[in-house]
Amino acid sequence: MGLNKEAIKIGFAYVGSVVGAGFSTGQEVMQFFTPFGLWSYIGVLISGFILGFIGRQVAKIGTAFEATNHESTLQYIFGEKFSKVFDYILVFFLFGIAVTMIAGSGSTFNQSFNIPTWLGALIMTIIIYLTLLLDFNKIVRALGIVTPFLIIMVILIAVYYLFTGDISISQVNSTVPETSAWKGIFWGLVYGGLAFAVGFSTVVAIGGDASKRRVSGAGAMFGGVIYTILLALINFSLQTEYPKIKNADIPTLDLANSINPWIGLVLTIIMLAVMYNTILGLCYSFAARFTEPYSKKYHIFIIIMMIAAYVLSFVGFADLINVLYKFMGVVGMFIVVAVLIKYFKRKNDDKKHIA
Repeated sequence: MGLNKEAIKIGFAYVGSVVGAGFSTGQEVMQFFTPFGLWSYIGVLISGFILGFIGRQVAKIGTAFEATNHESTLQYIFGEKFSKVFDYILVFFLFGIAVTMIAGSGSTFNQSFNIPTWLGALIMTIIIYLTLLLDFNKIVRALGIVTPFLIIMVILIAVYYLFTGDISISQVNSTVPETSAWKGIFWGLVYGGLAFAVGFSTVVAIGGDASKRRVSGAGAMFGGVIYTILLALINFSLQTEYPKIKNADIPTLDLANSINPWIGLVLTIIMLAVMYNTILGLCYSFAARFTEPYSKKYHIFIIIMMIAAYVLSFVGFADLINVLYKFMGVVGMFIVVAVLIKYFKRKNDDKKHIA
């Protein structure tokens, strides 16, 4: 994979921008994977392939164009006409998911610390605004810093339930409601599209800031591997306790609290940090699409953007997820297919030139 310090930083930042509130809480995993039993792990691998291999291609394109936003990359993938359509769809939904994460942070503050939802969302909004004033290298560092802690926590929970879970691997398929191979594959594709769409603009910008295409590509691939392992471990933990947590709003927190309340507290802090990561990556990408980063227009834009995001977050966390996520997954799959077509076309052209 050719990893160096820069590539590892890129990988952690990429994962940090993707694993938002739904992933770390286990709610997304519960909806897209857990009910389909052992077949869900095919979906996990498909989703990981999308984030790793397709992310690698996009990161390298971002490096080649020295991109600061996703506009030039979309033009390369789709051409002038269709790129505009996906540009505006992505911009709209990326901002919508950032709003969803702000709402989620308000809910998490309320559930874990009894802080009013409006105040929790406001705290997150102010922290994001202050971070957006920093230069991009510091933003990438902020995106990646929490990922190792999330990895440690997820491994800890998974290992604990490997030995103490009520349901063994051999019993999973007889416990969950559906053991459909096709659903496992289908929802793995949709979830991979969702995760990729969420991380698309950020990985383009990270690629644009990288020193070499090889480095940005290796970093994105490394991020995809980390993401796949985390996804499989969270899914496994949820399946071992499925009857107990199938209706939980934050299933991973229930698992952590069952081990020890202090572990639940640590996981809560990590979840808030993960939400911060996702909101930060999405908001930077959104602002960079319409303004030159750190210009006067950028500073005015991020003030208006964060006020709008805070106000819209009052629609509610669950309602926003229900409306946005599955549609965003389909949009992501269109981009994935387009990247693959471009990849194979370029490979074919290279062979013709050699011949």
